[in-house]
Amino acid sequence: MPRMQVLTPNVSLPRYLVAAVTLCLAIPSALLAHEVKSPDGRITVALDVQEDGERQQLNYQVSVEDEVVIADSTITFTRNDGVVIGDHLRFESKSEPTSHDETWKPVYGERSQIRDHYQAQTFQFADTAANCSMAVEVRCYDSGIAFRTTLTSADGKEIAIKKEDSEFAFPKDAPAWRTTSAQGVYDEVPLSELGSNVERPLTVKLNDNRYVAVAEAELVDYAAMRLRSTENGQPTIVSQLRGEVTSASPMTTPWRVVMIGDSPGDLLEHNDIILNLNEPCAIADTSWIKPGKVIREVSLTSKGAKACIDFAVENNFQYVEFDAGWYGHEYDDASDATTVTLDPKRSAGPLDLQGMVKYARDRDIGIIVYVNRRALEKQLDEILPLYKKWGIAGVKYGFVNTGSQEWTSWLHDAVRKAADHQLMVDIHDEYRPVGYSRTYPNLMTQEGVRGDEATPPTSLAVTTLFTRNLAGAADHTICYFDTRVDKNWSHGQQLAKAICTYSPWQFIYWYDAPATSGQDPRKSRNRIFDSPELELFKEVPTVWDETRVISGEIGEYAVIARRSGKEWFVGAINANETRTFSLPLGFLSAGQSYQARRYQDDPTMDTKTKVRVVTSEVDSEDEFELKLSANQGEAIWLSPAGK
Repeated sequence: MPRMQVLTPNVSLPRYLVAAVTLCLAIPSALLAHEVKSPDGRITVALDVQEDGERQQLNYQVSVEDEVVIADSTITFTRNDGVVIGDHLRFESKSEPTSHDETWKPVYGERSQIRDHYQAQTFQFADTAANCSMAVEVRCYDSGIAFRTTLTSADGKEIAIKKEDSEFAFPKDAPAWRTTSAQGVYDEVPLSELGSNVERPLTVKLNDNRYVAVAEAELVDYAAMRLRSTENGQPTIVSQLRGEVTSASPMTTPWRVVMIGDSPGDLLEHNDIILNLNEPCAIADTSWIKPGKVIREVSLTSKGAKACIDFAVENNFQYVEFDAGWYGHEYDDASDATTVTLDPKRSAGPLDLQGMVKYARDRDIGIIVYVNRRALEKQLDEILPLYKKWGIAGVKYGFVNTGSQEWTSWLHDAVRKAADHQLMVDIHDEYRPVGYSRTYPNLMTQEGVRGDEATPPTSLAVTTLFTRNLAGAADHTICYFDTRVDKNWSHGQQLAKAICTYSPWQFIYWYDAPATSGQDPRKSRNRIFDSPELELFKEVPTVWDETRVISGEIGEYAVIARRSGKEWFVGAINANETRTFSLPLGFLSAGQSYQARRYQDDPTMDTKTKVRVVTSEVDSEDEFELKLSANQGEAIWLSPAGK
């Protein structure tokens, strides 16, 4: 921290002591700053109050060994009366430093065990002009840092915040991957040209060996944070709240997170920092919360539903989702989600929904129903106990309002209410996760991503893995047999996405459905064709015991290996040019032979999907060579020999 803070002693001291004190106080404030270090000692957060004209502001700085990753950055708030909290600070006290180290087991996840290991300290300040105190809690992990601020009004009155300016000042004008919509397209821009209303997580490349992502965690009852650049052309970004925040005093912000990694894959491998910053599971009995693969039922007929349920049984799927239209037009405020009243524009029926729920449950298949926000907002307290009575397993919340404190609070309350009735939840459309599925794991997945239904280019898909997916699960909507696959990607890439893109509820065959009785499979556009590679979708899990990123470059490629039990699955996705990847199999158990099933794009194959299945026996000493053309992919299933 380059600024200097020189204080004049106000007591009478011997001349030699005055000189010594003055010398010490003239040292650059970084040397006098309060520090919190990561458990391994590599990452340091330094804090100090520094003078800037008439202001005395809190500054924090983050460094990895001797490399500054976040330079001097301030934290201030503007009340709705225009008073700034944080401009006239006086240091009051600090808590004793604490060290926390525990390993916990999530109900499901990208890994079966998560270590929560950090050093922490809280620093108390008083704002002498705003009549308010400001406490900053800092946690420092081996994979990043997080801070949150608590404001307490001296008179105990309610606090209303119009603006939060939490700065993240980068040491240079580095490239960042930007989108201004939760389901938007990313572009690469310099930090100084970031603009405003930018989604989080925001991934930044400082150099070839240092990547940083700015994120948010434990957002429950507060306006969501987006990010903006400053107007001075500097590589500093600032929090941008999506509306005012009102709270009884004291008011605590969500966690502001700086994830730090040596590579994009390092960030993804350690994205559990977001979960760690949330409260532990609040559901005593989680036995009813079950991940799985989902097929979407769009005919909204009993015949189509039976075909989907039978397909799910045969192909190791766990859920069938009834999409929009089963209770009327989803955008019509008059539609009643307590009834089965088909939207005639979507289906002529007939649909015996409750009969289909029983048919599915008798076959151990769960039913999910879609409900648009219009019905949710009016009927939530009525439909949740009703759906539990019907035997529904979960609800897909559609087109929910997001961003403001009001809707953020409403939505997380809706997740808690669903848990009260043992209903799982999938949130669409603009909601991005903040780790709340640790506290309420009935929140299975969410969209907040430009999935395959929107036909993203491959470069966007492999950008998403190291940006949006740092926040958590993404409902990516795999579209296996749709014509867009042949036009834009490959079927090998679609198979790989089931491994690379994490979602405890994984929707597969988004636009596809089984042929119903009486249909000619050769003429039905809904027919799920018989292809040997579909065994991968049958076998692949949706949650994992271990996740490793073998290699990855934002917008270019990703090779990800995930373990479930004793089996490994590898997905490789390649974007813009032909590449050859080396895949050492050292992650396999030593001394164990494995059967490897490789699902490779091969244009010479005389099949609809052009996927070749190659089988070999391998062990941990072996290495695969993956040759992928632009927009192709490969999936690999490795199971212990003799299984």
